[in-house]
Order: sequence, then C-alpha cells, then structure tokens
Amino acid sequence: MGHPAVAVTVDLVVLTVREDALCVLLVRRGVEPHRGREALPGGFLRPDEDLAAAAARELAEETGLTVGHLEQLASYGAPDRDPRQRVVTVAHLALVPDQPLPTAGTDAADARWVPVADACGLAFDHDRVLADGVERARAKLEYTALATAFCPPAFTVAQLRRVYEVVWGRALDPRNFHRKVTGTPGLLEPTGETTTRDGGRPAQLFRRGPADTLHPPFLRTDA
Repeated sequence: MGHPAVAVTVDLVVLTVREDALCVLLVRRGVEPHRGREALPGGFLRPDEDLAAAAARELAEETGLTVGHLEQLASYGAPDRDPRQRVVTVAHLALVPDQPLPTAGTDAADARWVPVADACGLAFDHDRVLADGVERARAKLEYTALATAFCPPAFTVAQLRRVYEVVWGRALDPRNFHRKVTGTPGLLEPTGETTTRDGGRPAQLFRRGPADTLHPPFLRTDA
C-alpha cells in the first residue's frame, strides 16, 4: 500500500517592537486559497533545500526582509489545515530590532507590520501558530538574553525594560529591573557612552554581553 503524498511548507513568526507595540510581520495573500486574507510569510519547501534555507528564502521573496537568526518553533499537521492537499508546516520564529517597511513580492499582495493585538482571523491555522510564537518569545525572555535581540546594537536599560514591558504586557519597576539586569553576570556590557534619547539626564549605553541565559531567571510572576 503506497503512502499518500504530503507536502512540506515553512511559515515564519517574525516579531519586533515597533511604535511601542509588539508587532508581527504579515502578508496579504494574492493567490488562492484564502486570497485577500492576511497570513504569516511562508511557502513550500523545494526539493533541493533544507528548512532553514526555505524559511529565509520565503521571507526574502514575500517581504524583502532578511533576519539574522531563525529558530524552529513547532510543526503543524492537521489533515484539513490546507484545502489544497495534505500539508505539514514547520514554523520558525525570529525576534528582531525594528525593521524597515517590508516590500511584498511573489504571491504576496501586501506585507506589513501589524500589532499582535490586532492580528486575528489569519489564513490557514496561522492564528494558532502566531499565538505559539508569541508565547515562546514571552517565555524565552524569562531565562535567556533574547530581549536584547529587539534592541539596537547600543541601548539603554530603559529601552531594554520597555521591550520586556511590551512583550509581557505589564509594567515593571524601573529600579528593580535596573538592579536585575545590571547585576546579571555577562548580560550587559557598558559601551562607555551615554545618551539623552530617553529624556532627562544622560543614560548609560550598553551592548549585549556574552551570557545567553539568565541566572536566576527573570520570571513574569516576579515582575
């Protein structure tokens, strides 16, 4: 008995902090199925490429953007998730600093940054994929240095705190946060420069240090 054909796709949850909101990169589909509906960028895996290469290619083709690091988020394979045929998708997650405006290409009629709070009714099962991506990002901020990925190369503690506040959706005590992040070995490195872009007195600028994990974790329940 032969095995049924199953296609493989990649989808991308690309998150950034833009205009003081957690935003996701969406495309408006220019072809069927779900023509005219918004969706996560993505497409079919080619026979000669691996998953990571397919994800990077689809992102560039549909939005004109590139990102430095993509990690696998999860796989989704419900039998009816795609009306064309049986399709299993491998979703990828990227957290990036504020990016330029995307440029739609290939089968995308439009591409734009959308606040996560406004992103709903997406094509296929992309509402679920997006929700999983946002929760992964929120969880990773607790125990890794991933929040710095949303920041420019040199940033203030206030800018980093705002990333946590936007992603977690809650206000944080400035003094406690400053003590936590500056007291975590290897998380931040002073640049030796200051800035007044946050307003008020000059604030010290930092860059990401060599630490990948936070010890102890910065838990949302403690924030």
